[in-house]
Amino acid sequence: MQADTLVGALVLGLVEGLTEFIPVSSTGHILLLGHFIGFESTGKTFEVLIQLGAILAILTVYFQRLLSIALALPHQASARRFVAGILLAFLPAAVIGVMAHGFIKAVLFESPALICTTLILGGIILLVVDKMTLRVRHTNAMDYPLWLCLAIGFFQTLAMVPGVSRSGATIAGALLLGTDKRSAAEFSFFLAMPTMAGAFAYDLYKNRDILSLDDATVIGIGFIAAFITAVFVVRRLLDFVSRHGFAPFAWWRIAVGLAGFAGLYLVG
Repeated sequence: MQADTLVGALVLGLVEGLTEFIPVSSTGHILLLGHFIGFESTGKTFEVLIQLGAILAILTVYFQRLLSIALALPHQASARRFVAGILLAFLPAAVIGVMAHGFIKAVLFESPALICTTLILGGIILLVVDKMTLRVRHTNAMDYPLWLCLAIGFFQTLAMVPGVSRSGATIAGALLLGTDKRSAAEFSFFLAMPTMAGAFAYDLYKNRDILSLDDATVIGIGFIAAFITAVFVVRRLLDFVSRHGFAPFAWWRIAVGLAGFAGLYLVG
């Protein structure tokens, strides 16, 4: 195995962890960066499987909260409603993800120009939503009504297109539906767990016959790097969003998209 492959896996893993939970599209970033550094993974599995590191980061940071919810399930209706809401929000992405898996991996993941376009358009939309004066009716992610959870789940399906951003789609959708910024970001954290775990399990199942020991090494490096940086982001993001909103992420998306187009024009 070449050293540059291992270095590429480390860099992409760090980028995955830094970008997974902010509305800039982690998949778009690692696919675009991987294109320019010449990183190729078997069946494009690396880009999906290293998300397990980000999942474990949420479990680590939110362990006490998750444990309290689990212990409350037998006797607390609000805990059962919250879990039902997360599962309901996960359902649309699960169905569409299974149905469109081949198209997403073979076509959308191989389109750097599309990723640049969706990064820019998503940044513009995020800027507009961030500046809108919206009526806030829901401020606690634990108390979101089931219809709201399902609606956010449909927004999440937009992120099947790389560059859109799973967290960006769910947060923007939640804001438009009457949530505040902090609870929208927190709900996106919780929704990430079944969504990313499902994507990990399904992609591993679909590619189980083509993965090798070398692939496992590369994925392991990316996984560890993603975990370390994702822990930092999860611990800091909610306070950052409460103070600064989503405009900084929107401008970053636009800058990366433009830089990507420039790179494609100059070097292909």
